[in-house]
Amino acid sequence: MNATNDHKERSETYGEDDRALQAKLSNKVFERELARLHAELVKLQIWVVHKGLKICVLFEGRDGAGKGGVIKAITERVSPRVFRVVALPAPTDREKSQMYMQRYVPHLPAAGEIVIFDRSWYNRAGVERIMEFCSMETVKRFLEVAPEMEKAIVDSGVILIKYWLEVSPEEQTRRLEGRINDPRKIWKLSPMDLKSYERWYDYSRARDDMFQATDTPWAPWQVARSDDKKRARLNIITHLLSQIPYKDLPRDKPKLPKRKKPHGYEESNYPYKLVPELEWSST
Repeated sequence: MNATNDHKERSETYGEDDRALQAKLSNKVFERELARLHAELVKLQIWVVHKGLKICVLFEGRDGAGKGGVIKAITERVSPRVFRVVALPAPTDREKSQMYMQRYVPHLPAAGEIVIFDRSWYNRAGVERIMEFCSMETVKRFLEVAPEMEKAIVDSGVILIKYWLEVSPEEQTRRLEGRINDPRKIWKLSPMDLKSYERWYDYSRARDDMFQATDTPWAPWQVARSDDKKRARLNIITHLLSQIPYKDLPRDKPKLPKRKKPHGYEESNYPYKLVPELEWSST
């Protein structure tokens, strides 16, 4: 049986019953399902390299929607040489003078690669529009050009998959407040996030315009509800696997060879600078 078929059935099942989406997923179920999906992602990785596929995955959504967590869940058990994450900083003065797409094109996948954009060229339709980093005329021009640009990408042999993570205003508030109060997450909260938070409805208008202009047959938008982080991660990984036909290639189980004899080698007494081994409490 093709490994993809099971995922197609599961991806259709997720979301069939809205009542099920309200129930919080237990850690036990989440870890079990994530481990299973990680094994499938490894199979996909081997298939992509074997077939020389080119896959590009975009993640967009409001601040706090959970893009980073989903990307981490996808990539934590696979090779960074195959699953390559691109999260570009603000453009330099030189890049601002270039054709807009110029800074993104070099990051598109080559054969045997899966490139994941943590925000993408859709910055122009979202944050740049909301923060008035560019004119509305520029935004409109981008929305006109983007579908044809993506058609060219797809025609070149790239499998292009676009995700929008939809978070509720209440859950976004909870998550951003959590960043304020958690020293591990404070780096995630920038002045830009605070400005974008107060402009919720401006983002809604920008999202609606973006969908209207760029939700095309060759590069449709896939919307994932992300208030429940665990469920969103499983849903998206399952859907991603269903979008790329792959097979589990037969592999011989490796066997460790015997180590060669030391032939007179003795452990060195070099005075290494060892990392201190501290006593850690088990309570």
